[in-house]
Amino acid sequence: MFELSLMCPEAKVEPVSDALEALDALSVGVEDADAQTDAERALFGEPGMPAPRAGWQRSRVTALFDTEDAANAAAQLLRAQDFFLGCEVMATKSVEEQDWVRLTQSQFTPVEITPEFWIVPTWHEPPKTAVQVIRLDPGLAFGTGTHPTTRMCLRWIAAHPGMGTVLDYGCGSGILAIGAAKFGAREVVAVDIDPAAVQSTSLNAAANGVQVDAGLPERAQGGFDLVVANILATPLKVLAPLLCSHVARPGQLLLAGILERQADELMQAYEPYCRLVVADEEDGWILMSASL
Repeated sequence: MFELSLMCPEAKVEPVSDALEALDALSVGVEDADAQTDAERALFGEPGMPAPRAGWQRSRVTALFDTEDAANAAAQLLRAQDFFLGCEVMATKSVEEQDWVRLTQSQFTPVEITPEFWIVPTWHEPPKTAVQVIRLDPGLAFGTGTHPTTRMCLRWIAAHPGMGTVLDYGCGSGILAIGAAKFGAREVVAVDIDPAAVQSTSLNAAANGVQVDAGLPERAQGGFDLVVANILATPLKVLAPLLCSHVARPGQLLLAGILERQADELMQAYEPYCRLVVADEEDGWILMSASL
């Protein structure tokens, strides 16, 4: 296997990456050429949203090819393109074959929610302190316990066991619904607009030995003792009347996917229906709750 390494300004990262994929690169990666220096810049977006930019001002673009001839041919073709102006071919080098499955798995280790509650990939043994475990592997959808918003929701659920009936709105992988079922909820309904998420939730619930009724949003009917939604601030504001209508009286509302700076706008959006408060915070994200 051979790696073609290029240097590109930010504006050229996307067309160069697209061209490499069209030239049958096995994979394309982009990293900050100034990483580990004073010029390094953070580049990230909110969960579920694309990064705010395609790359850094000085981006190192790497592409893997099956053969050296394929890598060199790709470099030659790129040099002839108008959009490659300002870019540079750095090197073509052989890379050692690796067990990519094992390498990927090594990046995902058990995630602590509380000292006794852990999210554990299937290729790991649970920690000795784990009393409650959710088995969940990284996949297509949509929440594996590594993000602060997910951890905060699960911490809250662990601290409020036996919530009765629970609605997980925007369920993704189903991790929150599974957590609620593990902590004694009598009935759990999980809904998402993405059929892939619904399928993922059903499969993950079955793998964890819990019952979750997963479906599209119309599956949610009536009131629930707990309604939890870990989405993003903008859809949470739009969904305010709907989410609050699904909370039984008395009942609890739990919202996540909110940055600290967005707290006031969420409070204002929900003011006609309930009084939101900040229940937890971690790494610039907050968890908001209300009693109805």
